[in-house]
Amino acid sequence: MNRRELGIATGAVVVIALIIVAIIAGAVYLTTRPKEEKPPKEVLRIGFPITTLVEEPWVGVIHKALLKAQSEYGIVYEWTDEIGYADLPRVLREWAPKYDIIFSDVFGCEASARVSAKDFPNVQFVMGSGLGPVEPNVAVFDDWIHEPAFIIGIIAGTLTESNVIGVVGGVPIPEVNRLVNAYIQGAKLVNPNVKVKVSFLGEWFDPPRVKELALAQIRAGADVMYAERYGVHDAALEVLTTENKVIPLFGNLLDQWELAPELVITGPEWDMWPLVKYVIETFEERGRKPFAMDLAEWTMMGKGGAKLAGYPGWHNYGTRLHPAIVQKLNKTYTVTLTPPYVAEDMVIRGNMHDICGKIIDEILAGRIRAPIDETVPVSD
Repeated sequence: MNRRELGIATGAVVVIALIIVAIIAGAVYLTTRPKEEKPPKEVLRIGFPITTLVEEPWVGVIHKALLKAQSEYGIVYEWTDEIGYADLPRVLREWAPKYDIIFSDVFGCEASARVSAKDFPNVQFVMGSGLGPVEPNVAVFDDWIHEPAFIIGIIAGTLTESNVIGVVGGVPIPEVNRLVNAYIQGAKLVNPNVKVKVSFLGEWFDPPRVKELALAQIRAGADVMYAERYGVHDAALEVLTTENKVIPLFGNLLDQWELAPELVITGPEWDMWPLVKYVIETFEERGRKPFAMDLAEWTMMGKGGAKLAGYPGWHNYGTRLHPAIVQKLNKTYTVTLTPPYVAEDMVIRGNMHDICGKIIDEILAGRIRAPIDETVPVSD
């Protein structure tokens, strides 16, 4: 090999060596350099401006679910109550820049609330509403708990001895009317002779006034009561103490057996957790992009948003309730459901607790459809 050839060979070796060194150095750098970390996503912020007192059951159900979301998801949750419908649209505007999602009850300011939401298209508004959703950022919900209301009507129509049952409601708007009418239709399905006393408070939270309305119904012969509002329990406890009169009760929205343990059998219970969970997870999956949707089905029995309070055990009803109520519940009954609630006649037999369980199973299987009637109910 001459000198020129040797030089070329030597140069080639040097180049190859340099390439190898470079490759090794690059690999070392790639494996040892600090990893680039994505900035942490900001904590989700949810606000709930409440028009009435947070103790009022309807907003209390939402508040309970949002507190659970705070624990489950680590969100920031803030709320304030007693805002009133007149001020809510203004408050929505003030809160919108601070929150990713805002829950609200807009039944008394439907149009103006939507105007406020329109100016903040990147904020997810979830409105308790009797109207529809609005693109791009207004989802709506309501308490579609008419199915368990229908079931308690069946219990009431079966247990009454006077053939007079009562209900005291808040305000006769569609969501309340649905519950009261389902209760009435359930009672009349099993007892065509039943008469129903219906009173409306005209507002949402005034237990002393509700008590007086309930006492008036009891004095008029009602021997089973549906407490759509707080205060009916107080009336029933009073007549139990002063007159030894036993009035079976049904609560509403929340599981209210502790308000009168010896009298409250069960009641329509609203669970907002399935809806709140769906909203949060959908909002996150969409990259925190708002959506418009009617969320009604998440407040029905099929999605777990509506329940018969305390079922299946009704909080040990056999030892908890007044013996006179237990005796009635444990009798064997035959309940016949007819169209339009079912496709063809359906006969269910057993004690009242077991009948309720079978009706729940049939509703979940789609073979019983509870009535939806939003007309204003009136007393018989």
